[in-house]
Amino acid sequence: MFFTKKKAIILIIICSIFFILTYKDVKSEEIKEISGNAQIIDGDTIKINSKKIRLHGIDAPEFKQMCKKPYLTISFFTFTKDYPCGKISTQKLQKKINNKVITCKILDIDRYKRLIGECYKRNLNLNSWLVSNGYALAYRKYSKKYISNEINAKNEKKGIWQGKFEMPWDFRRKK
Repeated sequence: MFFTKKKAIILIIICSIFFILTYKDVKSEEIKEISGNAQIIDGDTIKINSKKIRLHGIDAPEFKQMCKKPYLTISFFTFTKDYPCGKISTQKLQKKINNKVITCKILDIDRYKRLIGECYKRNLNLNSWLVSNGYALAYRKYSKKYISNEINAKNEKKGIWQGKFEMPWDFRRKK
């Protein structure tokens, strides 16, 4: 059987449409929600039932990232000291979760095959809590949802907003 150019193009279009529809069906079959005890990877990533989940719309300092905070002010001079803000962000999330069951609503999958989700301890949105307390930033590149939480944390000088820090996405870029 020989194909004409017209039949070949029609066949390619039909196959492409079938592939797109099949891909969407597979993606819609993905996990919508996952619950269980969470292992904390860092301030914006957890693991539940061997599935890595990146918290949607936020970016916490990297585990090895250092920030600066004031420890002494004399007249017009302020002395700062380095502190492990990334490690603290991770520890604060660990303490907040406190071995309780966490439920994550899965919104997407990123290029690293991590699930992207909003995670809750009972009714508390952990993504929002991290940003509201200055342990993470609103990741505007992916969501505008937590901007008001970040503005409040900054105005109240909570967490990393007490001093100076490098944006986590800039810190990662230097690696």
